[in-house]
Amino acid sequence: MQYDANIGLVLEGGGLRGIFSSGVLRHFDDLRIPFTSVYGVSMGACNGANYVSKQPERNRITSTRFVNDSRYLSFLRLLKGGDLFGMDFIFREIPLNLVPIDYETLRDNPVKFWIGVTDCVSGKPVLFEKDMLSTREELLTVMRASASLPLIAEPVEFNGAIYMDGGIANPIPVQQCLAQGEKPVLVLTQPAGYRKRASKSVKVCKWRYPRYSGLIHVIERRHEEYNDLLAAIEAKEKRGDIFVLRPENTFDVGRVCRDQRKLYALYDSGYMLARERSEELLEFLSV
Repeated sequence: MQYDANIGLVLEGGGLRGIFSSGVLRHFDDLRIPFTSVYGVSMGACNGANYVSKQPERNRITSTRFVNDSRYLSFLRLLKGGDLFGMDFIFREIPLNLVPIDYETLRDNPVKFWIGVTDCVSGKPVLFEKDMLSTREELLTVMRASASLPLIAEPVEFNGAIYMDGGIANPIPVQQCLAQGEKPVLVLTQPAGYRKRASKSVKVCKWRYPRYSGLIHVIERRHEEYNDLLAAIEAKEKRGDIFVLRPENTFDVGRVCRDQRKLYALYDSGYMLARERSEELLEFLSV
């Protein structure tokens, strides 16, 4: 089959709900789709990194093996003023020692890999392409920033700027994909018809981050921007301009989940859905 010359893969975040995307990507690896670029924010960036490093099983392993390990996830640590997720453990110990990421393959892969973060001062989205990051440590630092949610993780300093979760300012970076002239394939982590409600944590964020007015502003409007984006995506999907995969059932997996059976069920559903719609996808991608 002859594919369109430029194909972009766009990966939404969603915490452990992103294991749905892990299953989808596992089947994409079977299909050997020649993506030109991969765009990811938060958990989507983690999934994207493993796809570009050609380690499709690493997504499943890292999202299930450690969920009951307090180094990975601890409400007690959060209550004591630390991170809910053990960010040092997730972005240092796991990728460097326990389940190493193949940095050399990721670095040398010609596929462009874009990681989205939110600038805390301006509130604007920022995308880092892997070629802009000269070392493994820089890559992991930016990935950590992309997954650092307000109130449950600390802001991350990188090259003199302060960043947090990429999903705040740019939850689904489809516009960047379109701007590159690429045919977009989106993997979302909420079912069809989902709409986000206004955040209940705005006042707490104002107290916690008094210096970051840009961050507060985007948090206040996040639900409106996200819902408008979903409406635009649905319109483009109906016109056949983009291809979207989203879960039909999230199995009660939220941003946080310690039930490995539910996580495996969501992973398997992602794989099966990608397989069921593979002919439709390949037709969309063909010239």
